[in-house]
Amino acid sequence: MKKICLVIVALLGICTSNSQEKVDVLIIGGGAGGTSAGIQAARMGVSVKILESTEWLGGMLTAAGVSAIDGNHEMPSGIWGEFRQHLYDYYGGASAVATGWVSHTLFEPSIGNQILKKMADLPNLQILYKTRYSDIAQHHQGWTVSYNQNGKKHTTEAKILIDATEIGELLPLVGADFRLGMDSKTDTGEEEAPEIANAIVQDITYVLILEDVKTSKGQKGLVKKPRNYNPKDFECACKREGGEMFGAVSDCVQMLNYGKLPNNKYMINWPNCGNDFYLDWPVLSAAERSEKLKEAKLFTQGFIYYIQNDLGFKNLRVSNEFPTPDHFPMIPYDREARRVRGKAFLTAEHMERPYDFHLYRTGVAVGDYPIDHHHDKNPEAPKINFINIKIPSYNIPLGALIPEKVPNFIVAEKNISVSNIANGATRLQPVVLGIGQAAGALAATSILENVKPADVSVRKVQQSLLEQKAYIMPFIDVKSDDPAFSSIQRIGATGILKGFGIPYKWANQTWFYPDRIVSEYEWLQGLLPYYPQIKNIQGSGAGITLRFMETVFLELDPTYQKAHTKRTWNPEEIGVTYNENTALDRKAVSVLTDKFLNPFALEIDFQGYLHSQP
Repeated sequence: MKKICLVIVALLGICTSNSQEKVDVLIIGGGAGGTSAGIQAARMGVSVKILESTEWLGGMLTAAGVSAIDGNHEMPSGIWGEFRQHLYDYYGGASAVATGWVSHTLFEPSIGNQILKKMADLPNLQILYKTRYSDIAQHHQGWTVSYNQNGKKHTTEAKILIDATEIGELLPLVGADFRLGMDSKTDTGEEEAPEIANAIVQDITYVLILEDVKTSKGQKGLVKKPRNYNPKDFECACKREGGEMFGAVSDCVQMLNYGKLPNNKYMINWPNCGNDFYLDWPVLSAAERSEKLKEAKLFTQGFIYYIQNDLGFKNLRVSNEFPTPDHFPMIPYDREARRVRGKAFLTAEHMERPYDFHLYRTGVAVGDYPIDHHHDKNPEAPKINFINIKIPSYNIPLGALIPEKVPNFIVAEKNISVSNIANGATRLQPVVLGIGQAAGALAATSILENVKPADVSVRKVQQSLLEQKAYIMPFIDVKSDDPAFSSIQRIGATGILKGFGIPYKWANQTWFYPDRIVSEYEWLQGLLPYYPQIKNIQGSGAGITLRFMETVFLELDPTYQKAHTKRTWNPEEIGVTYNENTALDRKAVSVLTDKFLNPFALEIDFQGYLHSQP
């Protein structure tokens, strides 16, 4: 029968069998994480397909309208940095996108979509829009996923499947264990977590984009009063008390300027008596969720009616930003998803005190946003002051992207293995772009090495990311264009030289201080976990010199030749000219340690522990 079908295809071009395709990596969801994952994996040379249910790329960045970037201004890591540079080029520089006070980078969602589509225009990356999967089946070689397009059923076989959906919708379908809602204190060890776990998720928001038309004439762009409209829902929108983190909002113009975009547009995503909406989506079917989202839209419509009528801003009209009949975004802004139980589990404690643990060694994405939760619209939510849980900037462990049990399956969105509390920081746009890029690097490395994702070398994935100018350590004072960037990132990820973390307002920090002199003792203490055979070498508090470093190099490698150091010395990379007796700073020590000892090559597991000692 198969031969007959092939003959018919050859002669007539018709056949009733399903269209079957093969691909290395199949990504469900073309949001921030899925797009970034697809770009990275395709750049590494594997074949990739993305199934995206809307006609845009970018998810919360674009299709949900949240086009004010939260955090990572000082860490333009990898694809996030590229995307931002494209925005600078389009609008005319950094100042042209610093239009609203909530962010350093704001843009029109439609422009963000255009940029991402250009970035994703790669020969081995196929993106199918307005496409949803129908069936997912696992087999010993990977996955088979069916979907319908143009009235025809297609089946794709993939070696690796990536869940990049906004709410982790594939996790229950593939049998992955996951967390949902607020974790208990006994589960996470977090002091601020509730005593008893619950399934409460963060409020969602249906964003809307307004445009200043400079005139109040005509009706175009004015919204109708929705049913059940109650102005009391919004009467405190223009007033907000000042606090340690969030400054006071004293008038309505200031409230609106929160999300002011280029070209006189306004992103309406306001948390204080604004358009946040509680949706208990975990208990809803797809049809029930769709109906409930209509209520969320009506609530946002009510807020816009309040702005236009009660506040008197009739010059602010609904923009034609999105290709939808009602001009709403294609999807809501979901702040929370099902969170996979992974090979590693990131909690607030790991973020608060990274060097008390080892997970930081496995970092693949970085973030600096504080722990920010939205629960105002659910009176049943425990009253937890999330924003006052102080953390420095942080990184995401690779193991958080890999399920405990399901092979050849990776997560790449807000569905990573983190606690509910930690999700308040890891859910933001540039972090998710970084998570997606890491997922793409993980998937591609798995394919190229012909091993399962759970067996991939952490260090190989990290190195692939460094080659794309992505940060694996959250150091804000050594940028990716510094000649020593990769060396400092690698040595930082070993912990031989540590960073200094500071909780700081809405942009937490970790400093490397590359110009500080390193003492002999500090360097030796950092090396000891990797090279215990140097335990008898004594180091003082004096600044380390090349002469001292060479005694250690020789101890570890009897074939080491001092002349070799001078031949490979690069003043631009190291920051100092060659001198055996000059006290060296952290940049120079990082470069020399990386070059001559290469401790980054020593393999670690997903908890950050060394596989074996040399």
